[in-house]
Amino acid sequence: MNVKICRAELKATIGVTSKIPDLGLCEVAFAGKSNVGKSSLINTIMQRKSLARTSATPGKTQTINYYEVEEDLSGKRRKMLLVDLPGYGYTKASPGSRESWGKMVERYLKLSVRLKGIFLLLDIRHAPGENDVQMFQWIRQMGYRPVIVATKLDKLKKNEVPAAVKTIREKLGLTEGEVLIPFSSETKAGLETVYSILNDLYTEASNDQDHNA
Repeated sequence: MNVKICRAELKATIGVTSKIPDLGLCEVAFAGKSNVGKSSLINTIMQRKSLARTSATPGKTQTINYYEVEEDLSGKRRKMLLVDLPGYGYTKASPGSRESWGKMVERYLKLSVRLKGIFLLLDIRHAPGENDVQMFQWIRQMGYRPVIVATKLDKLKKNEVPAAVKTIREKLGLTEGEVLIPFSSETKAGLETVYSILNDLYTEASNDQDHNA
């Protein structure tokens, strides 16, 4: 898939008490533990090095960040929003902070009128933890089918990948039709599949808009 990112920018940032905005574009959200590689994945999708910034202190990010991307897909221009949700599962964060982040994410998932899909990021080197399983089940309960992105693929040997993928699928209880993408921001492995799914979600959003017009 020939994808060229023509423009990418931080469009909006909201905190715990902010109103969930409607920016008029298809939204795709990215969730995962602190330090799982969300910013790296988003930067790779946007074909930028550091637009989505990683906090120096894990668990410090307490906002939802909206990145607007305009891309050229085989000669066709389109815009969409990549929504970076706060990282969860950082053990040194205060209980109050963890609770406020959870409420903020829950409010976003319930109130966003443009959200079409959610990517849930896991570290391929480790079995999903309790927080990962809870987040996966929670997203399902909210009516979405999360796309699992198993990050840091380049940290494993090729012969270690099948077992790692099997462990994640079994731990989460993935059905045969649910997608798991081994991914590396270093080698770009899996990026083509991510772009393909983003294209499907954008097409679905456009068809829904035409149907409701």
